Amino acid sequence: MAAKQFQVTFDCAEPAKVARFWCEVLGYVANSGDDWAAATDPAGTGPRLYFQRVPEGKTVKNRVHLDVRVGTGRVGAQRLSTLEDEAARLIELGATRVRLLPANDDDESCMVMQDIEGNEFCLD
Repeated sequence: MAAKQFQVTFDCAEPAKVARFWCEVLGYVANSGDDWAAATDPAGTGPRLYFQRVPEGKTVKNRVHLDVRVGTGRVGAQRLSTLEDEAARLIELGATRVRLLPANDDDESCMVMQDIEGNEFCLD
């Protein structure tokens, strides 16, 4: 039988804080315990995000990252404007802008960012 559901798990120092950040980004709701927190889609369609406390800090680039799809269907200046607007909102929540990957012959622009504990994600 194939798996039908999955969650994405983050190792972090402050699970509740990171969960609150991602709830604001995605419109999810949070619950938490002493060493963990979870963010779930209230509509029940998106994956659950799970945050677990670990003693070590982040030291290298993520091998897996989330793409936050805010620019779907938009191209050129309209897409860039959408990405910039969302980046500004997320920076107010504690995210960091890393770099813009400009459009080329094959791909539209996207933006690399980091959450409040330095985990990379893309605005796409």
